Amino acid sequence: KYNENYCNVLDTKVKIIFQSYLFQFEGKTSFGMSVFNLSNAIMGSGILGLSYAMSNTGIVLFLILLTCIACLSCYSVHLLLRSAGVVGIRAYEQLGFRAFGHPGKILAAVVITLHNIGAMSSYLFIVKYELPLVIQHIYQHWFMNGNYLIIIVTACIILPLAMMKHLGYLGYTSGFSLSCMVFFLSVIYKRFNIACPLEVFGNYSLNTAIPEDTCTAKFFTINQETAYTIPILAFAFVCHPEVLPIYTELSNPTKRRMQNIGNVSILGMFTMYFFTAIFGYLTFYENTEAELLHTYNKVDPLDTLILCVRLAVLVAVTLTVPVVLFPIRRALLQLLFPGKPFHWLRHIAIAVCLLFAVNLLVILVPNIRDIFGITGATTAPTLIFILPGLFYIRIIPMDQEPMNCRSKIQAACFTALGFIFMTMSLTFIGLDWMSGEKRSLGGH
Repeated sequence: KYNENYCNVLDTKVKIIFQSYLFQFEGKTSFGMSVFNLSNAIMGSGILGLSYAMSNTGIVLFLILLTCIACLSCYSVHLLLRSAGVVGIRAYEQLGFRAFGHPGKILAAVVITLHNIGAMSSYLFIVKYELPLVIQHIYQHWFMNGNYLIIIVTACIILPLAMMKHLGYLGYTSGFSLSCMVFFLSVIYKRFNIACPLEVFGNYSLNTAIPEDTCTAKFFTINQETAYTIPILAFAFVCHPEVLPIYTELSNPTKRRMQNIGNVSILGMFTMYFFTAIFGYLTFYENTEAELLHTYNKVDPLDTLILCVRLAVLVAVTLTVPVVLFPIRRALLQLLFPGKPFHWLRHIAIAVCLLFAVNLLVILVPNIRDIFGITGATTAPTLIFILPGLFYIRIIPMDQEPMNCRSKIQAACFTALGFIFMTMSLTFIGLDWMSGEKRSLGGH
């Protein structure tokens, strides 16, 4: 019996060593390219609403909340990498299988698929509604239907990128996507000197009494909208479905190296988020709208620079779609073809089917945002808080870390926090539906 147990332990160690060697041999993506891909996965369309979030929290409270969420996201990445390192697995679905068996594997795959399809749909919705406006400004008497445009963009740009064999190849497009958002940030800074109060917006007349604090920055603000900003910020750093695929393709992969990639990516997006929010807020103060670019349109709808920014945002979200598609394809491969070697036909067919389904949803379902508002409110906290915490508790052996040790208690509290965020988000969406208002509760 002793020899049998020893052989089982030895066999497990050999498998882990072989998997580590295999991943190290296959990984060719550099540190910088991995940072670009993970940062691009973090960045979402929700960046356009951060100034509005700051106007409802104040500068200091916004900074405190953003810092806390960034730190929690880094901790979540740590839990994932720690769980993956113990068992030598670098697939989210396989961690679910190791923790809860086949139901855990299915749950992880379904959550990743629903969340990333929702993200892809939101990006294509931006293309559908914004690209025709950009084209109309360039060609004054020419109009193109948004439905046709998303098909053209998908076929000509997204699909070729989605057919790449490795996620690491998208590092260049991810870098360009991030540069577009840096341009977006620089234009917000350039437009920082718009006069306030906003008479030019038509919001005030000469006889209107303007409140003294209209153009005063607030450091702490608590109002009816403040609670709605917490889920927005909580989901601002969603990148966890992409962490393990990027880890798999990383050159010289180690837990510390991947954790550093996560920390650098989250820090970079934290900086971009904060400066985008504060420049937009200090330009429009209480007049900041839910989407920042719409607020700038009130100054000059035909402003060439703002038009270029719209185009840059369109390029950025378009180039993010292939990065978000990779984890869905990997999840489906784990479910439908477990253990099968790479095959180009499966690789391309899944990408085509996914893009076809997402395009159909965006074209045919007008209220898809409401549908994915629900799924986003449930899948985002599940990916960020609930599953990483549960994986850590279940996978780390009890003889190494008993349930009453500090790390497992922290993981349990982290999981409970996810359920709190989920409950808050679903409650707010329900209140919105009852009151007839629309808000975006996701960072993507």
